[in-house]
Amino acid sequence: MFVCLMCCRSAGLCLARALRSGACVRAPAFPPLQSFSEEESMMRDAVKKFAQERIAPFVSKMDEDSVMDADVISALFEQGLMGIEIGAEYGGTGSSFFSSILVIEELAKVDPSVSVLCDIQNTLINTLLMNLGTEEQKQLYLPRLASDTVGSFCLSESESGSDAFSLKTKAEKHKDYYSINGSKMWISNAEHAGVFLVMANAEPAAGYRGITCFIVDRDTDGLHIGRKENKLGLRASSTCPLTFDSMKVHEKNILGKVGHGYKYAIGMLNGGRIGIAAQMLGLAQGCFDHTVPYTRQRMQFGKRIFDFQGMQHQIAHVATQLEAARLLTYNAARLKEAGRSFIKEACMAKYFSAEVAALTASKCIEWMGGVGFTKDYPIEKYYRDCKIGTIYEGTTNIQLSTMAKMIDQEYDG
Repeated sequence: MFVCLMCCRSAGLCLARALRSGACVRAPAFPPLQSFSEEESMMRDAVKKFAQERIAPFVSKMDEDSVMDADVISALFEQGLMGIEIGAEYGGTGSSFFSSILVIEELAKVDPSVSVLCDIQNTLINTLLMNLGTEEQKQLYLPRLASDTVGSFCLSESESGSDAFSLKTKAEKHKDYYSINGSKMWISNAEHAGVFLVMANAEPAAGYRGITCFIVDRDTDGLHIGRKENKLGLRASSTCPLTFDSMKVHEKNILGKVGHGYKYAIGMLNGGRIGIAAQMLGLAQGCFDHTVPYTRQRMQFGKRIFDFQGMQHQIAHVATQLEAARLLTYNAARLKEAGRSFIKEACMAKYFSAEVAALTASKCIEWMGGVGFTKDYPIEKYYRDCKIGTIYEGTTNIQLSTMAKMIDQEYDG
């Protein structure tokens, strides 16, 4: 039996009366969060196949050597995965934000290091240039970012981490250019980047309201890229310090408006957190997918490890956490794509997915036993890779504080 609420109102019937009468009720139908458009499904399937064939064979060596294979980077560009939302007129794929999230998730199932390279490119660099760039800037940089140039986002400093807007890098105006002096820390993709989006304070007296975003090419005089960090996880993803020594940047390379950099950074990081949530989700799912088949094959006391009730309960618990993380992530992505408020949901997705990744990787090592503790299997790498999820693009405590602030506001009045 269906009841049409519109018909009921026009007939002056209440819902209960309509139900008794057997009138037609037609509630709006909404697709499940895990339903995809044809384009999204094709993108997801293609990236899954690509990751298995073109990335998986290099993962172990890239991690051991702490180097991203050049062929892997080239393959990402060839597949159109570095310009997912860039329009076709600039050489991009012309797809959606949600497609980017699906790509990030699928790549992370195989290698989170490759995933974060793609994540930063699409959710931060490309988005900033598409939303804020002049037509001249778009014509110059978007085709490169879609075809062969890695981008890097430069905000954090040695004394400016969670308190991002206390940054000390300064940009001093001289005629038609700025002289930038200062340094940055923990800059992802710096080793391979051809263009950097640098946050510097052009009006120090105005405090954080002087922060401005500058587009800086790699060959700019005064830009120095330091030695990459020797990290616990995400080892193939380069993380380097940068220094700026009287680096000259023409005023035409200001992205957006002078003094609005702090707004741009906040806006991009809000969306970027959904990308990190997808990365942590993919990492956890990839780890789970490697481990469960092992528990179904490994025999102890005459039966599969999977058949022990204690093991089944643990696996079911982790699977539930994974499903919850996926729904939080997809919901935040759909909200953003629909132009609705998504900040609280992005924080929740990022926070929860990072927690689930840590839980999943830890449990998977236990389920694998001794072999899970060795480098012969990829589980220990997932375990090392997951820890960064509670740190970058907003620590767990920053996510919780932001959520609490928004919850407080919801109860005003």
